[in-house]
Order: sequence, then C-alpha cells, then structure tokens
Amino acid sequence: MLGLDKKDTSLLLLVVVLTMAAPFLLNPFPEGSGMAQFNAGYPDLMQRFVIFGIFAIGFNILFGLTGYLSFGHAAFLGVGSYAAMWMFKLFGMNVLPALFLAVVLSGLFAMLIGYISLRRSGIYFSILTLAFAMMSYALAYSVLATDMDGPDQQGLLQKGLTGGETGLQLTLTDPRIFGEASTEDGNIPVPNLFGIEMRAATDLEIGNWVFTFSAGYYFAAVVMLISFYLSIRIFRSPFGMMLRAIKSNQQRLNYTGLNPKPYMLAAFVISGMYAGLAGGLMAAMDPLAGPERMFWTASGEVVLMTILGGVGTLIGPVLGAGAIKYMENILSKINSDILHSWFAFLPDGLEDFVVALIYPFIGKGWHLTLGIIFMLVVIFLPGGLVEGGQRIKRLFGRGKSAEDANKPGKATTPAE
Repeated sequence: MLGLDKKDTSLLLLVVVLTMAAPFLLNPFPEGSGMAQFNAGYPDLMQRFVIFGIFAIGFNILFGLTGYLSFGHAAFLGVGSYAAMWMFKLFGMNVLPALFLAVVLSGLFAMLIGYISLRRSGIYFSILTLAFAMMSYALAYSVLATDMDGPDQQGLLQKGLTGGETGLQLTLTDPRIFGEASTEDGNIPVPNLFGIEMRAATDLEIGNWVFTFSAGYYFAAVVMLISFYLSIRIFRSPFGMMLRAIKSNQQRLNYTGLNPKPYMLAAFVISGMYAGLAGGLMAAMDPLAGPERMFWTASGEVVLMTILGGVGTLIGPVLGAGAIKYMENILSKINSDILHSWFAFLPDGLEDFVVALIYPFIGKGWHLTLGIIFMLVVIFLPGGLVEGGQRIKRLFGRGKSAEDANKPGKATTPAE
C-alpha cells in the first residue's frame, strides 16, 4: 500500500490509529479522580506530541542515517516559526501558505549552514552547527530586533524582524493583504485552514470522561502522518541506502569513486525542512515566535528525543518526543500536595518520609528523572524504547515458539 511493504504498511497504520485515537488513549482516567493528573489528552499537549514528533523524525534522517550529530537544528525550528509569523502578518491567517514559506526558508537556511558545516565531520561538525545556532539566536534576540527609526517606528518593524526578547506577535496594525486585519468584534484573527480555526475544539462527555477533539491537533496530526510516511520512503529508497553507506564507512565509499558530500547536504537540508515545518506548526497553533526556540537547549532536546526513542528507527523519534513532552508537562506538575493526597492512607510519619523521598524526582525536579531514564536507556537499551519493545516481543515470542516446538508431530531440521 502506498509503495510500502507489509511491515512498513503495518507500522504506518499503527501510527495512524494511535494519532487519530489520541484523545481517547491519552485520557484513561475519569475527571475528578486522583489519577486524572496523568491524563494528557488536552489539545495543547497533544499538539506538542505531534509537532515535536515531526522535529525528531527530521533530525533522525540526518543523525540516524548518516551518523552526523547536529547541535544546531533549533535554528531551523526558529526560522520556520518566524517565517510563518511573517506570512500571517503580511498576507493572511491561512496556515498552508505559512507552512510552505516555513519549509522553503528553513531549507534554504539549512543549505547555507550545511554547505559550510559539512566540510568537517565528527565533533567539529557538531560544534560548527552549534555555533551557527547560537549566532542565529543572537541575531533573533538582539541584532535583528533593533527598534526602527523613521516612518515605520510604530509599524511592522517597530521591534525589528524578530521582536527581540518578547518575540514576534500579531497586531491589529498588520496589513494581512489577503485576509481580514481584524475580526468583527475587533480582535486579532486566529490561524485557520480555509475558515476552520486551529483553536476550534469539541468536547465529548461519556460518563465521567471528557474527550476533547481539536481541529488544530488533527491538522498537525495529519501533517505528522505525511511526514512519517515520507520518512519511511526516504529510509527505504536508494538515497537512504547511500546515507547508510556514509554512516557505515565514508572513507571506503570515497575509494569507490562516489562523492558523499551531495548526499549528506541533501540529508541535512531535508532534516532542516522538517524542523522548519515543525516550527511553522508551532506558530500556527500559537501565533508567537520567540528567540528561545533557537537556543541550544532546544537542539539538545531533539537529540534526547531521538536517542531515547531509538536512533535510526522509524517510530523511535516519535516515541521519544512523546515521552519527553509527557514528562515535561505532566510529571512536572505533580507537587507535594498531590503526593500527600496519594499517600494519605499511610501513618503521618511514614507519609512524610515517602513524600520527601519522591518529591525531588517530580515537579521542578523532573529533569532528574529524565536524566536517570536517559542514563538507563543508554546503558541497557542502546536502541532506545524501540529496542525495549523488541525485547519484550522476543520474550513472549520465545515462549510461544517453545510451546510449538513441544507439540507432537512437530518436524525438526538438524543444523548444518
């Protein structure tokens, strides 16, 4: 189906089911219960799952296939956000042109950075990409955010091209040539898809459960599914095989007479375009673009997502992105009062001891939990969460095969 083999088709269908049924799967506990704290089925968080999934999928095309570790992919995320915001400010609030511009500009920016950075490999390549990302952050934070003088002092360029520390925001004075500058009630219009607002949502109440279906989430989910499908095609294509050859032994590839540089640059540009698409979606879901999206910590975050999920795997980066964003938004909100309510059945002294033992690992200390999980994955599961799932599958499959082997009449073939 769609040019994929049976295994890849099954994987794509699995991702489709998981994304489409996310409002149900991420709200397993009824409202008002003590475990409702762990529900993650609200639109803002679900949008982050799929958007950062796109970011990680694109990064995996570069890092997973070629082995080139970039610490500067946040620069393309920021470029995509700023491009989408300027499209909203100048032309209209339709998200499709904004995403198109975000992908194109981030691809061109990636071509420039990749052409220079790929002249080196290993740690030198990583440091070069990090330097470009930090220069991009400095440009967005201060250089391109200088207040303008002259007739446009209170207009579009009041705070430069990027808006500086406060970020680039929509205003009522934006021209929006092909769209309305303001709504009928005088407010700033919101991003939409041919009239369907990204913030539009419908609630479904079933008993004590409340499931929210957001137009913005499902649009971002469809974009993620298309991105995931394209990544499968890239992985299975001759181009993907060439990238694996570069990762395996680039020196030997040079001896065959093949020049790997164009392939690496193409992978870098494609990866940057994925990041720009994710940045454009972030602006479409929440019309704001700030320099913090270009900071080095954002680049490090996508590295963690890819390694945690499984470098070089198809679904691993998506799982890693979901796991980190879940901890960031759910685990970080658990405070001491919630812990005391959970362990109230214990004697007072024991309750305080248990809460004091757990509290450093949740709330503001959720990074400590993430660090421990990441360390354990790197040591015991080098293939990430995907390898963990494969081990569990083999464990159950081994027991089943042993039962089949003990059945009467089962033919055996001697080893040769």
